[in-house]
Amino acid sequence: MSWLDICALEAINPLGARIITGPRGDIAVFRTADDQVFALDDRCPHKGGPLSQGLIYGNRVACPLHNWQIELETGSAISPDQGCTPRYAVKIEAGRVLLDLNHVAPVQ
Repeated sequence: MSWLDICALEAINPLGARIITGPRGDIAVFRTADDQVFALDDRCPHKGGPLSQGLIYGNRVACPLHNWQIELETGSAISPDQGCTPRYAVKIEAGRVLLDLNHVAPVQ
């Protein structure tokens, strides 16, 4: 894996997101209330709404356009909705958020 140093964890507000420009478009890096980080394409699988602008609760984000609920860990929409947005490998190391732009997890 090829890890890219994005920022300090503290640079992303709890229950917030930061946008990174990736090779396929914008990537939203999310921080949960318990300091987990997740990275997804910044597009809802429904109508392409900007997930980075959605409300984060638990390990989910609600799309701001039509309130689709997306699991941050998998990128999957919550039933009854269907669809998935690609996710990226991300980790925290020494208080820094690292992202692997080359490791896009397969859509489930």
